[in-house]
Amino acid sequence: MYTHKVQYYETDKMGITHHSNYIRWMEEARVEYLAELGFDYDKLEAAGIVSPVLAVTCNYKKPTRFPQSISVKTSVAAFSGVRLTIAYEMTDEAGDTVATGTTSHCFLKESGRPIRMKKDYPALYDAFFGELKKTESV
Repeated sequence: MYTHKVQYYETDKMGITHHSNYIRWMEEARVEYLAELGFDYDKLEAAGIVSPVLAVTCNYKKPTRFPQSISVKTSVAAFSGVRLTIAYEMTDEAGDTVATGTTSHCFLKESGRPIRMKKDYPALYDAFFGELKKTESV
């Protein structure tokens, strides 16, 4: 689980976290999540894999403010072998959900062509399916 402390500069004139920052927190959490799985972004990119974001959703439930700590739980919501959807649940110190969201990604070679993940990167393929099974069993 990733934890982010709301920074003063992330808030607006009303003292509430600006909505765009939640998307950044999801990216920070995703980068950490992949690293925990053993697939750091820099290692993926060094292997010639890029993972563009295809879609983002964010549902705001409760405002956050400086200097709250926000925990971001990350899980694989869907994986087809080509497209990956990651789900996020952001909670405050009291355990209240402040936002939920998803990001969808595909995996390409640096040339922009799709990779054959199951054949060319079986460890990554297996890791995502393993995480999906964990999510489905909850």
